[in-house]
Amino acid sequence: MNTPLPDNSPDSLDPPDWDAFGSLAHQMLNDMLDYCHTLPERPVWQPAPESVRTCFREGLPRHPTDLAAVHHDFLQNILPYAVGNGHPRFMGWVHGGGTPVGMLAEMLAAGLNANVGGRNQIPVAVEWQVVAWMRELFGFPDTASGLFVTGTSSANHQALLVARTAALGVEVRRQGLGTAGQRLTAYASAESHVSVVSALDYAGIGTDALRTIPVNARYELDVAALAAAISRDRAAGYTPFWIVGTAGSVNVGAVDDLNAIADLAEREQVWFHIDGAYGALALMAADLAPRLRGIERADSIACDFHKWGQVPYDAGFLMIRDGALHQATFAAPVAYLNRQARGLASGGVWPCDLGIDLSRGFRALKAWFTLRVYGSDRLGEVMSTTCRLAAYLGERIEAEPRLELLAPVMLNIVCFRYRATDPDPINAAIVMDLQESGIAAPSTTLLQGRLAIRAALVNHRTTQADMDILLAATLAIGTRLTCTNP
Repeated sequence: MNTPLPDNSPDSLDPPDWDAFGSLAHQMLNDMLDYCHTLPERPVWQPAPESVRTCFREGLPRHPTDLAAVHHDFLQNILPYAVGNGHPRFMGWVHGGGTPVGMLAEMLAAGLNANVGGRNQIPVAVEWQVVAWMRELFGFPDTASGLFVTGTSSANHQALLVARTAALGVEVRRQGLGTAGQRLTAYASAESHVSVVSALDYAGIGTDALRTIPVNARYELDVAALAAAISRDRAAGYTPFWIVGTAGSVNVGAVDDLNAIADLAEREQVWFHIDGAYGALALMAADLAPRLRGIERADSIACDFHKWGQVPYDAGFLMIRDGALHQATFAAPVAYLNRQARGLASGGVWPCDLGIDLSRGFRALKAWFTLRVYGSDRLGEVMSTTCRLAAYLGERIEAEPRLELLAPVMLNIVCFRYRATDPDPINAAIVMDLQESGIAAPSTTLLQGRLAIRAALVNHRTTQADMDILLAATLAIGTRLTCTNP
């Protein structure tokens, strides 16, 4: 006679008391909602004291700890010391602010715990629906394919791999670059993101293959210089294969002349990729979309929902015009990924056929929730507002004799500095003081060899009052640092 098995596994990690667990779970959710609600009242950022850092040097926990105690540690030692990008005066890097709606969607996705690498499941259908929405937004054909990834850095890398396949044929996956007999070259502006050159490194093509193209006074790629570089490389026996246009540069928010680049890429038969990490989604804003004319002509686009799209991290996205080539670049014909006529392994193209990851979280859900709840028009209005705030900040800087604007304000990024005899160290100190005070968190960058205070306005919570607070604090700190008679 067989011994009956217990109803529940003795090794289950589910809570023994679901009611008590649920009460604590509701408290944890309420704590995070309260955090989101009170963000403007908190410091933007604050350094963690050594006593807090010591807590994270303990050894591997061997025995259980009560969930309430662990949550208490989170509230005391983690929540106050994050980077602070949810705060309306976080302006240092192009980080989105996230929303409570996205937070809830992330919780739902975690509870579902779906591996969205493929198979017959609705989470895959959700991702494909967002891909279809992006086809519509970008003006891409129905045969285009798309995929959620960690971020634009990964999307740029994977787009390059598709471009490599286009240039050398699918055989390159098996034979490698060494047997192709061609020396590939790529092209991007001096303002392009570091992930562009990194992609060439990761793909084994080498960073020397990148031709850095100069920019004009508005920090846009010089298309004539690009054409000349391609011509020189062809004459020298190279094979130009990848042109990267930028839609919203990381330093100043510049948008390259996408139509002019598309014309050149078409003439030269070179893959045209757009790094639109945050700027590509500006197509949702009626007043900003005209600046992106030509984006619909790209062979591939990389962007991040977690920036201007306000989706919680991480939610990068890649779109490829030629869906068949996209699949040919990544699909792996192995037995455990075979498709069946019916059942759980049925279906056509799976997400794992279009990228480097087999195990994939349900990133699409938080983007799907965000688009459904707010709509693209509302998200576009947020983008337009941040650009108006940037214009206001730029006007205030130009009207203030103690400040200097260092680049044109083109979208939502403002680069400026406090005037001083030795401006670089003074402005670096201003930024550090702003950050450590918790008042505001801009960053620094270098523009034509000059250190700039850089304010990237991405957060939907940011207001004109936050611009005034930033400037008042900057002037106060600058005056204190440069005053010879304190």
